[in-house]
Amino acid sequence: MQKQYEDLLEEARKLLGGECDFIANQANLAALLYCRIPYVNWVGFYRVVGEELLLGPFQGKPACARIPFGKGVCGKAVKARKTLIVPDVHLFEGYIACDPETESEIVVPLVEGERVIGVLDVDSPLRDRFTEEDKIGLEALVSYLVEVSDTGFVERD
Repeated sequence: MQKQYEDLLEEARKLLGGECDFIANQANLAALLYCRIPYVNWVGFYRVVGEELLLGPFQGKPACARIPFGKGVCGKAVKARKTLIVPDVHLFEGYIACDPETESEIVVPLVEGERVIGVLDVDSPLRDRFTEEDKIGLEALVSYLVEVSDTGFVERD
């Protein structure tokens, strides 16, 4: 993992380590990523509610409140159960435009046990902004988020 993401994971451990509330941890992680990752214009979470994603804590301009599974980058990432990197959102079939300045996007599913419980969505005003290093780093961060948070989805010991 790239040094930037190693440092972010260490910051996240300090920031979230003593807290188990899922929403509070999402809010702090969204703020941390928004402040520390260069060239992003939106960072936030959506949580699974029924057969759609519902907007959660975020940093940036107002966003779509609900996204059906299979729609947009977020909905397709849930269906695929994998991280999606979109170098040019204008070429993505079914893209949902919330901010006309967004040019590229990465969406990382939050997985607990066998279940996708939400996604982390990061947008950039630059095309081709996100790389495999971003994917690896963001996946490690959301994995840590789920690990330390009481998500309300899976019984904890």
